[in-house]
Amino acid sequence: MTGFPLLNGLIFAVLGLALFATAFAIIAKAAPVDFWKEIVQERNVAVAILAGAVALGMAWIIAATLH
Repeated sequence: MTGFPLLNGLIFAVLGLALFATAFAIIAKAAPVDFWKEIVQERNVAVAILAGAVALGMAWIIAATLH
């Protein structure tokens, strides 16, 4: 990218966060249940664990791709 390591890190961090937010939004829309309603109103721990696992999985994939 550039000759400045700090700038490279910022570019990849922003790119990774944007990809993560987009991917998580797509997964949340494609899910048969409303994640936030189930977690907040129904206090469904299983859905919260599933959402966290999906988020971690996507974050690892994006981090490995950008690294």
